[in-house]
Amino acid sequence: MTVLDRLVQRLETRGIPFKLLHHEPVYTSEEAAQVRGTTLASGAKALICKADDRFIMVVMPADRRMASRRMRRHESIRSLRFASREEVAELTGLQPGSIPPFGSLFNLPTWCDHRLAEQSTINFNAGDHSVSISMAYTDYAAEEQPKLGEFAE
Repeated sequence: MTVLDRLVQRLETRGIPFKLLHHEPVYTSEEAAQVRGTTLASGAKALICKADDRFIMVVMPADRRMASRRMRRHESIRSLRFASREEVAELTGLQPGSIPPFGSLFNLPTWCDHRLAEQSTINFNAGDHSVSISMAYTDYAAEEQPKLGEFAE
């Protein structure tokens, strides 16, 4: 089963409402917001990072960037870096930019910037650069149960 199949099955099994959108391939958050007809801030950007000796998923509004220095200080992390394309592919089977914000699909802890909760609806690529899902932030947070914090600036 593809990541999209696994995610759709999970949401449907739990009765979580969502919308699936097929569109032209997009490779930036700006392109994704444009093709979806949504705000950039409603994009749930999922980044795979290596924090010391473990990989984590960091999710944030797409109009923000990761606050590496703050994360290291507040989370007592000595070394923090983005995963390489090869590491992302090995961990998720996907390419950067196509990863849904569910670290649990890949056995990764999910850390989510608290500002994503300002969006009633979030949008994200769902395992493919040409497929997006739109769903309520509250449903996402209840299902994924991410660690919340100030991870973006």
